[in-house]
Amino acid sequence: MNSSTLRQLWALIEETQTSTLLKFGDAELVQQLLRRLQSKITMSGEEVNIMNNYLNSKVSLIRDLAQNGAF
Repeated sequence: MNSSTLRQLWALIEETQTSTLLKFGDAELVQQLLRRLQSKITMSGEEVNIMNNYLNSKVSLIRDLAQNGAF
């Protein structure tokens, strides 16, 4: 995963409405974000798996930032 992809991911998260970030369960949120990212950039199967693992490890952070109005 390169820095450009990470920047795009976090920009996408920031663009996402807070209600969307908070209403889905963890797995569904990760899948929603992955789908949105894949619509913007092309990723290999390995990159998708890496991004999936990364997002799963950051779900709590994403929710905390959304709840605190950081986006």
